[in-house]
Amino acid sequence: MRGSRVAGLLAGLTAALTLSACGVPPSDVIQAGEPASGMVSPSPKSSVPAVIPLYFLHKGDLTPYLRKIGDAGDFGAVVRLLFDGPTTSEAVAATTELPPLTGTPKVAIGDDKTFSIQFPKDVPPLSRLAMRQLVCTVAHVTMPSAALPGDANQDGATAAPTVHTQRSPAHTSVHVLGDGWTMTQSDDSCPDPLQP
Repeated sequence: MRGSRVAGLLAGLTAALTLSACGVPPSDVIQAGEPASGMVSPSPKSSVPAVIPLYFLHKGDLTPYLRKIGDAGDFGAVVRLLFDGPTTSEAVAATTELPPLTGTPKVAIGDDKTFSIQFPKDVPPLSRLAMRQLVCTVAHVTMPSAALPGDANQDGATAAPTVHTQRSPAHTSVHVLGDGWTMTQSDDSCPDPLQP
């Protein structure tokens, strides 16, 4: 470090001597304008693995199933995971009314906690239960989740209610945009993933 400091001092002294030798008079620092700014590389976004509840149907009732996800803040990945349906072990008891997706949905969240989900083309309007599956899953992902429980299956799935999530204090509303159709619903009728 001492060598680089000496090299910097020598470079500054050389520049000062060069400027004075060229007839440029020395001056003090001139205060003008805004401080220098430039491009700053953003700090890497840390993705925190978490366990989230995905809502599927068990005997026709909405039931949360816990899944491990690499980044619970990636709502597009959460929606895609839900639309992929129950895992092999979950499918023994769980079903879904969500249609298959032909592409990745675009998910945005507003300051008022309203989610906007734009589906790719050819996704039909959702049934009432399918819409509730989507709304309840998104509503419960808004808060950080607990670590993966020890009794989770190898494919990352387990039945609720061992998750330690909390529904956010304000109600969540989801606005879905399809090809020629829209739907909006709030999370008022969502079952609590903490209840057995």
